[in-house]
Amino acid sequence: MEIPRRDITTDLGLLLIVLIWGVNFSVLKVLLRELDPLALNALRFPMAAVALWILVRRLDGSLKPDPQDLRRIITLGLLGNVAYQLCFIFGVDSTFAGNASLLLATTPVWTLFLSSVAGHERPGGWVVIGVAGTLIGIFMVITGSRDAGTLASPTTRGDLLILIASVLWAMYTVGGRKPVTRYGALRVTAWTLWVATPIIFFMGLPGLMRTDLTAITPEVWIGVTYAGLLGIGLAYLLWYRAVERIGNNRTAVYSNLVPVAALITAWIWLGEVPTTLQLIGAAVILVGLTLARVAHAPENDFQNNEA
Repeated sequence: MEIPRRDITTDLGLLLIVLIWGVNFSVLKVLLRELDPLALNALRFPMAAVALWILVRRLDGSLKPDPQDLRRIITLGLLGNVAYQLCFIFGVDSTFAGNASLLLATTPVWTLFLSSVAGHERPGGWVVIGVAGTLIGIFMVITGSRDAGTLASPTTRGDLLILIASVLWAMYTVGGRKPVTRYGALRVTAWTLWVATPIIFFMGLPGLMRTDLTAITPEVWIGVTYAGLLGIGLAYLLWYRAVERIGNNRTAVYSNLVPVAALITAWIWLGEVPTTLQLIGAAVILVGLTLARVAHAPENDFQNNEA
């Protein structure tokens, strides 16, 4: 049976997200050596906001959501950009790139739970097994680390912040299903980003004022641009586009591939060498992802317009 074209392009977009976010963990770790976490956010968020503004202006129709949806858009902006990004950037700053990517990969579990509660989707048994398989792989990667005791080390704070960020991203994914269906991924991504950007910028302004921007190297500016335009702008857009086309759970399960890309990047770039057990765990993640993606056919998605 031929896979519909739109599913192929959606999967390719999600795989691009995997690559962008997998590399982004190491990019951020390098940037945080020279920039304050809030100052870094204050630099990269306006870049993403401007990029999406250019794209949204080309769309037909209104640039504003209907008044009855404004509260939800604001809430999504605060959850998926302000709260999530604060937990994420301070978490990455406090723990290892590999740890952060692995703990963030628990997102499908929270998305599966929240999506089922909201009535958006009814995942079948094989999908649950596939997601469970990816989590087993994640467990193998974590316990196989040479720093397996880090959850009880000074990095605990960062690990907990990343776990909180994972729950917040699941809430952002599930909560955005209805407005994305109504307005499209581009508009909703832009609106939620615009809600957060002024808050993020002013929170980082004191850090920016303490930073000598003229002393920042071109490599750092390239990293900031990557983290802003690709790590936030393009990745967020592709994420909600996938939510719109294939649903919450099948989109979220792709986040299990991010640790694989992040581990490889951190291995090459930061010298975080994975063990044999971690490599086996990465393979298990791939198998679980494939099972969940194939087993959850589009006709099994369930939408509740009252969510």
